[in-house]
This record gives sequence, structure tokens and C-alpha cells, in this order.
Amino acid sequence: MNKSEDKESLLSYPQEIVKLLNDPELFGRMNDPTSSAYIKGPCGDEMEFYLVIEENKITEVKYFTQGCDATKSCAAMTASLARGKTIKEALSISATEVIKKLKGLPEDHLHCSILAVSTLYRAIADYLLRL
Repeated sequence: MNKSEDKESLLSYPQEIVKLLNDPELFGRMNDPTSSAYIKGPCGDEMEFYLVIEENKITEVKYFTQGCDATKSCAAMTASLARGKTIKEALSISATEVIKKLKGLPEDHLHCSILAVSTLYRAIADYLLRL
């Protein structure tokens, strides 16, 4: 997909999703997270998740990707869903839930939701392995 097609797909998302994409509290890297993870998806997009976990609750979450708008949207939605959740609640977030919340993820980008949720899960695993 070229950049102009990617911009057109972003315009098809509901306004709340576009707003979520631009949320500086969710996008970026963290200097001193409790845990973090990195995954490179089969499409070549790379994703990072950073978590601050206090008393078994995700108090801060950030993602970073330079992938397409679909990848960014899935990461932003996953981060938004995880924020404020307990570890157990965050582990119940599914790719299907992310797809439903996005209301318009292009069919050929459904794999982006799996990349986002898998990266979140890996960041949680990083935390659990440190206990």
C-alpha cells in the first residue's frame, strides 16, 4: 500500500480512532518501564510496547511503531484498552476486540491487530518473568 492509499484508509476510520492515534499519552517510547516488548510482524511492521505496572495494574502504557496507519490504529486501541487494567484483564484483550472497536479496519490489515495484542502480551510476559 502506498502512502496516499494509507492516508485514505485513515480517513475511513471514525473520528475517535483518529483522535486516539494522536494521543501523546499512548504513543512514544518510555525511558524506565516496568516491562517492554518488541515484535516484528510478518508484514515487516515493527511494534514496541512499554508498561508501568504497579500493584498488578497497568498504570501507564505506550506503544511505538513506524508502521502503516492500520498498525498504528491497532496499537493505539490495544494500548487504550490496556491502560488501567489488571494483568489478568489485559490478558483478556483479544485481536477480535481490537478489530471490533476500530470499526473499519481494512480486511487486508486484520493481522495488525494480532501484532498489537501479541506485543502487549509479550510485554506482560516480560513483567511476569521478572517476578
